[in-house]
Amino acid sequence: MSKRKTTHIVPNPEGGWDVKQGGGLRSSGHFETKREAETRGREISQNQGSELVIHGKDGKIQRTDSHGHDPCPPKDTK
Repeated sequence: MSKRKTTHIVPNPEGGWDVKQGGGLRSSGHFETKREAETRGREISQNQGSELVIHGKDGKIQRTDSHGHDPCPPKDTK
C-alpha cells in the first residue's frame, strides 16, 4: 500500500504561511496570509490529487480536504 500524498498549510516561524508537500523540506510557496496559502495549497492539492492538510498557528491540524481517492468517502444520504 502506498502512502497518500499530502499538501500542508503550515505557519512559518518567521511569519506568514507556507505550503509544503508531505515529507518535503522546502516550501512550495510562502504567503503573508493563511487565506492566500490555502488558495494556492488547494490548487496544488487538486492538481496532484492529494489530501490538503490545514494547520493552525500552533501547528496542530485544524481540518483536511481530500482531492484524490478518498478511502472513506461520505455515505450517500439519498
